[in-house]
Amino acid sequence: MNVFVTGGTGYVGNRIVDSLLHDGHQVTLLQRPGTTRPTPYDVKIVHGDLFSSQTLTRGLAGADAVVHLVGIIRERKRQGITMQRIHVEGTKRIVEAATASNVPRILHMSALGARLNAVSAYHKSKWEAEGIVRTSGLQYTIFRPSVVYGKGGPGPEFLGQLTDLVRSAPVTPVIGDGHFLLQPISVETVAAAFVNALDRPEAIGKTYELGGHDTVSYRKILELIASRQNKSLRAVRIPVWMMKALVNAFGRFPWFPLTKDQLTMLLEGNVCDDSQRAVEELQIAPKPFAL
Repeated sequence: MNVFVTGGTGYVGNRIVDSLLHDGHQVTLLQRPGTTRPTPYDVKIVHGDLFSSQTLTRGLAGADAVVHLVGIIRERKRQGITMQRIHVEGTKRIVEAATASNVPRILHMSALGARLNAVSAYHKSKWEAEGIVRTSGLQYTIFRPSVVYGKGGPGPEFLGQLTDLVRSAPVTPVIGDGHFLLQPISVETVAAAFVNALDRPEAIGKTYELGGHDTVSYRKILELIASRQNKSLRAVRIPVWMMKALVNAFGRFPWFPLTKDQLTMLLEGNVCDDSQRAVEELQIAPKPFAL
C-alpha cells in the first residue's frame, strides 16, 4: 500500500515507519520544517504541517491509507500548541483532507484512558478526536496504547522524564505510595499492531487497547530505571496533596517535570480493560516489561 504518515518523525512514529517499509509498503512522511531527526532514505518527504491544506493534498495524493500519529503530552499555549488544536483540530484537518483525496483508510493513534467522562485535557481531547474519526465515513481503526517504552532514541516523554530525573537528581520524589499501576507496552509491539491492522479488513471499525505483558507500579518503574543506571533508588515520598499544590503552582512552567494533567493521569493509573483482543485479532505478542 501507499501510506501517508503524520507524526512519523517522533519516537513511536519512527518505529511504525520502519515497520511499514519492512512490510513492503511505500511511505510518504509529513515532516515539519526544521525537523532534524533523520528519516529513512526510502520515504517520500512532504514538508509542512496538519494545518496546510495544500501540504496534506500533496501528501495524500495516491495514498491508500493514512496513519495519523501526531500528538502532544504537554501544551505550550503561548506558541498556540494546545491539546485542542493538535489533537482535535489536527485530526479534523487530516480526516477532511483524506476524504477530499478519496483515501479510504485511516489508522489513528489515540491513548489509553480516552473516554467520554475523562478528567484530563489530554484524554478529553483524544476522545473528541476519536469521535471525529468514527464519524468520518472512513474505514478506521483506532489504537489506545498504554505507556510506550523501548530502546534507542530519546524515548517517549514520560519515561524519558523519569529517566532524566533518576539520573540527575540526588533523590527521586515518589508521589504518594507510588503504587499507581501502568501497563507499559514496547514500541515494537505498537508498531506491529499498526502494520498488522493495515492488512486486516476485520480491524476496520474497531478500537484496540494496547497494553504490555506486565502491569507494574510507578515506583517499580523508578526502581528499574535506577537499577539500569547501576544505582539504588533514593526515594523521597511526597504526599499527593503536596504534589498537587506544587503542580498547581509550577506545572505551567516548562522546567517543572510534571503538569497538572500528567499528575491527574498518573494518579488514575493506565491499565487496559481488554488488551487480549488486540493480541488475538492483530497477532501481536506483548513483551515482558524491561528497560
